[in-house]
Formats: sequence, structure tokens, C-alpha cells
Amino acid sequence: MTADESELRELRAAVREFMEAKSPEEAVRKLMESEPRFDPAVWSQAAVQLRLPGLAIPEEYGGDGFGLVELGVVLEEMGRALFCAPFFATVLLAAQALLASGDKQACARLLPGIAAGRTTATLAVAEDHGSWDPAMVSARAVPDGDGGWTVRGRKSFVIDGTTADLILVVARTVAGPTLFAVERDAAGLAAEPMETLDATRAMARLTFDAVPATLVGSEGAGGRIMARVLDIASVGLAAEQAGGARRCLETSADYARVRHQFGRPIGSFQAVKHKCADMLVQVELAEASSREAARLADEDSPDFAVAAAVAHACCSRAYMTAAMENIQVHGGIGFTWEHPAHLYFRRAKSSQLLFGGPAVYHERLLDRLGI
Repeated sequence: MTADESELRELRAAVREFMEAKSPEEAVRKLMESEPRFDPAVWSQAAVQLRLPGLAIPEEYGGDGFGLVELGVVLEEMGRALFCAPFFATVLLAAQALLASGDKQACARLLPGIAAGRTTATLAVAEDHGSWDPAMVSARAVPDGDGGWTVRGRKSFVIDGTTADLILVVARTVAGPTLFAVERDAAGLAAEPMETLDATRAMARLTFDAVPATLVGSEGAGGRIMARVLDIASVGLAAEQAGGARRCLETSADYARVRHQFGRPIGSFQAVKHKCADMLVQVELAEASSREAARLADEDSPDFAVAAAVAHACCSRAYMTAAMENIQVHGGIGFTWEHPAHLYFRRAKSSQLLFGGPAVYHERLLDRLGI
């Protein structure tokens, strides 16, 4: 199912109105210091009123059957508002991993709860080294003798890892990296929050001590699943980054119009004009690259993997540039804790590093190009 331009505008307007009401700066700051680091009531409203968790989940599993184009609109608005919720981990990581696994029984069992907003989920791949490459996974899974599996190891940088109801874990078997499903209350599972640069995106360290797990997909298919998930998640993250970058540009331009120095708006000075113009170029490129990658994904184009890597690189650079220049345009006030500029900078930096950082995603681009 694909929405037309008027429907996309209506979707954007509805999500923006919701974000302005439910995710103002005051709410973001409050949630940054709370546990869980999201408001369950707001999450329920997003699921019931706007059906956001199920937007891109196939209709056969209780979703609305839309694609990355529509999901990109939602993520741009969430990034613009620094929305604190388990949306990215649940919808972009866990749900996409289930779909990529090709395991229809697992999808039928787990996706309806995600689509309805009853189940939050996450994907645990990276370990202490921070790499999302399944070849780097050292956590182990072995058969338990009763047709099931047990997982041992430790995972780090697990988004919403302390609150997710369902944890999809990539662990190594004799056949290679494999995807497993673990319930939140499983015996032997321990979770502790991690203190990171970006307090608006909760991360956790999970320890698995012979934790009961269910095989998802086929044994040894973790590499193939993760390749698909990283492409999809990179485009979703790119949309979120583009939304945040656009917000930084807007606040910079607004401040440059009202802040006076030497009897005139600072926006009339050439240096400030150049900063804002450079930000605009970066933001427009970010939006174009992320939206084009989403379109190619929905068309199942062979060029999608390359476009996903390009979007991740462009949007990471654009968000970092916009976030840094936003601080500069605001001058001394931009460096203070009380001003929201640093919140966007922290999100920009954490997003840039989320899947391994510039060196890794540039390498991924070269790999997708076959170089």
C-alpha cells in the first residue's frame, strides 16, 4: 500500500500535531531522567490514535501495510521532536528482523502485538566492541535438549533494552550467526542501563546466562537477516536525522531573525547568512537522500542497498553539521544546559555512531557498490 502526496501531507500534519502536544522540550527533559525513559500512556496513544507501530507492518500481521516512505514521514517528525519512545527499536529493528527472517510462524505470533502497540521489542547485536557486524558476535546459543535453545553472552548498546517485552538476539551456533527470540522475564536474563552521550535514546547492557530462547528463521541466517535490517534501519535513522537537522536549521534561522547586535538582526551579517545557507544545503540533501532511499525500498529496487548507505552517510553528516552550527548561531546561550541545542547535538552524535560510525558506514557503501 502506498500513500499519495496529499495523504503524506495529512500524515505529517497529524504526527507533528501529536509530537508538539506530547513531546515538547519539557517532556523530553523529564523523560531523559526517568525510568522507563518513555511515557507508556503516550506510547499507547500513539498506537491507538495514530496506529504508528503498525504503520509499516503487513496487514496479514495486524498492521496497515504501508512502506518506508510513510514510515520516513513519521520518523522525520519524531526526530524533529526528539521523541522519547521505543519506536525505533520496536519498528525499525525488531519488526524488520522478524520480517527479514522469513519465519511466518514467528511473525504471526509476535508481530500482531507489536502492530497494536501492546509489545515493545528490540534487537541485540552489538557487544562491548560496539560492532553491528554479525561476524563479530561472540554470544553463543546451544540446543537445550528439549527442542529449544539457550543463549549465553553479553550484549551492549541495546536500544530500550531495559524495557522491551521481546528481545531478538543474534547469537552464534555451529551454523553461524542466528536470530533468537527471548522474553523479557526469561530466567537468566539481566539488564542494566548504560550511561551514554544521548539521554533521549535509552541503551542497555544485557547479560544472558543460559537464557531460554526460540529460534527465529533458519539456523545460520543471521548474516543475511542483519544485512537487510541494517539497510532498512539505516534509512529509518536517516529520516530521523533529517528531521532533527531540519529542526536545527529552523531554530537557527528563527534566532537569527530576532537576535539583534549592533542595532541589526544577526541574520543580516554575512557570516551568519553563510552558516544558515550551508545548513540549508545539507538539510535539503539529507531529506532528498533519505526519501529517495525509502522510495527505492518500497519499489524493491536493486539500487536500494546503495541508496540506503548513501542516505545514512549524507544524513549523518548533515545532522552533525546542523547541530554544531545551531550552537554557533545561538552564541553563548547555545552552549548552556538550559538551551535545547545540546540535546540535538547529542542525538546527532549518537545517531552518527549508532551502527558503527563513519568508517563503518562508508565501508558498507563501498561493499554495496561492489568495490
